[in-house]
Amino acid sequence: MYRCCNVKRFLIMLLCDLVAVGLLMLLFRCSLFRTEGVSDPRENGIPLPVLMYHSVFSGRHSDYVVPPEVLESDLAYLSDHGYQAVLVSDLVEYVYNGKPLPEKPVMITFDDGYYNNLEQCLPLLEKYDMCAVISVVGSYIVNQAEQDSHITAYSYLTFPEIQTLLESGRIEIGNHTYDLHSHTHRQGCGILPEESETAYRELLRSDLEQLQSLLASQVQMRPVVFTYPYGYVCRESIPVLRSMGFLATLTCYEEPNRITRDPDCLFGIGRYNRPYGISTDAYMQKALKGS
Repeated sequence: MYRCCNVKRFLIMLLCDLVAVGLLMLLFRCSLFRTEGVSDPRENGIPLPVLMYHSVFSGRHSDYVVPPEVLESDLAYLSDHGYQAVLVSDLVEYVYNGKPLPEKPVMITFDDGYYNNLEQCLPLLEKYDMCAVISVVGSYIVNQAEQDSHITAYSYLTFPEIQTLLESGRIEIGNHTYDLHSHTHRQGCGILPEESETAYRELLRSDLEQLQSLLASQVQMRPVVFTYPYGYVCRESIPVLRSMGFLATLTCYEEPNRITRDPDCLFGIGRYNRPYGISTDAYMQKALKGS
C-alpha cells in the first residue's frame, strides 16, 4: 500500500512537471513569435512617397511650374525631417538584391527634361545632399533643345547636359517616350480605341527604342524606368515595357507606395504633383502621409 501511494504520488508529480514544462515552452514560443512579429516594422512594405516636379524657374508659375525657392523649401523640409532621397536604381537593388533602403526614403522626380533642371535644380540637390529622377522626351531633345538652348523658362536638356547630370552622381534618367508626349489624338502613349494590340505594341516599342538607342549612343546608358506621359497608364503597354527591360514605371496617380521584395511593386509607382500656390507644409502633409 505504501509503495502504491508513492508510485501514484510520483506519477502525479511527473505529470505536473510535464505540464509546467509544456506551459513554459508555449510561453517561450509565443514570446518568440511576438518578437519576430515586431522585428521589422516595415515587413508589409517600405513606405515610399514620390514627389513630382516639372519646370523650375522664377517667372510664370502654375500647377507644373514652381520657382527655385519653393523647391528649396521642399528639400529643406525633407532634410530637416530625416528623409533621404533614393533613385529607381536603389529600389531595384532592394527588390532584386536585398540592398537596404534608408530608414525614411523619398523619391524626387522631374518630368519632361527641362534645361532648368540642370541650371536651377542640380545646385539645390547638391546643397541638400539629394538625388532625383529626370524623365526626358526624345523629340524635345532632338528637335528643340539644340536649336533653342539655355533659356531657363522653356529650353530642354541637350545630350551633353544630360551627360553632365549623370556625371554628378545625383541624377537618374527615365524614358518619357520619344514622341508620344501628347494628348490630342492619342492620350499620351495609350492605345487608341480602334487600334489592335499588335499594332499598338509595335508602335510603342518602336517609339521607346528610339529614345533608348539615342541615350545609349549619346550618354552610354539605357533607362530602366519609364514615365507615362500625362499619367495615362495603359495595361497593353506593360508587356512591351517588361520585354524591353524596364524595371519600373512612374504614374501621376496621387497615392502612397509600399516597396516590397516583389518586382511587381515597381510598376505603377504613384506620385504627388507639386503645384505652385500651396505651402511646403501643406504639400508635404499630403505627399508624405503614411510614411
